[in-house]
Amino acid sequence: MHTVEMLERLLALAGQMGYVIRQEWLGGSGGGECQFGGRRYIFVDLALNVVEQLDQVAAVLRNDPTLPLARPAPALLYVLGLKRAA
Repeated sequence: MHTVEMLERLLALAGQMGYVIRQEWLGGSGGGECQFGGRRYIFVDLALNVVEQLDQVAAVLRNDPTLPLARPAPALLYVLGLKRAA
């Protein structure tokens, strides 16, 4: 699976998990997760290349304790750094 497609799938998963996705030009100095107004946001820094954006989103989801409840597709487990269930 290509990097852009993987990023799109991770962003879709994040949306299913309740995150609001904001893709903003942050000059390469920001991005990640924040919470305000009772909502969870992922800011994706468009100044980063696609691989860095993928790493940014994967880091947020990897650290979310509700990730197992979302049941990520097997193709996403690798990029999330998780082992495939037996």
